[in-house]
Amino acid sequence: MKLLLAEDTQDLNRAVTAILQHEGYEVDSVLDGNAALEKITGNGYDGIILDIMMPGRDGLEVLTETRRRHILTPVLLLTAKAEIDDRVAGLDAGADDYLPKPFAMKELLARVRSMIRRNADYGTTQLRFEDIILNPADFSLTARNSVRLSIKEFELMQVLLSNPDLELSTKTLLDRVWRAQPEAQEDTIWLYISYLKGKLFSIGSCLTISGVSGGSFRLVKAVEP
Repeated sequence: MKLLLAEDTQDLNRAVTAILQHEGYEVDSVLDGNAALEKITGNGYDGIILDIMMPGRDGLEVLTETRRRHILTPVLLLTAKAEIDDRVAGLDAGADDYLPKPFAMKELLARVRSMIRRNADYGTTQLRFEDIILNPADFSLTARNSVRLSIKEFELMQVLLSNPDLELSTKTLLDRVWRAQPEAQEDTIWLYISYLKGKLFSIGSCLTISGVSGGSFRLVKAVEP
């Protein structure tokens, strides 16, 4: 599973990153809010850990903008502030959980596990179409190269690969992939379609995804330049 850690204290950033990686997570780490937002809008993550007090944009600003863009990735807020008002502000902004500093690493790991716990059985069968392979064992998408997908990227690609001859509407994809998140909107689908198109390109696949925001989508052969 892939996480983003945004924490401006370098020693803590390094320590948390190392512990998460030791637990098997793939981690992108940044030191300020602007870098965090850039990462969030350019990548699919299974979970985001945000420090509230950061340079550039603070964690609440990053969280608010993330939710404004209809990115529904679970978010755990870290902060030295422990007042009730700060907790309420974070939860009202769209956070899924809140952990005041200082914290025990065991508690952080437990919160992360709870935040991104899988609720679905993805099976064991690989899906293949044209030159790509989708592997539920490690959430990898492979053509000439391989890349790991986030949970939502995987679920979306799984639906597309299971219906390669169909044009799938935005509503259909919302119902199948974001059924438990009624706050998901057309922009959410388009964002993840954009993520997957970029990953298909990065692995050297002959495929791309046709369609425009709010419309229907299908895996098709990419047009040669």
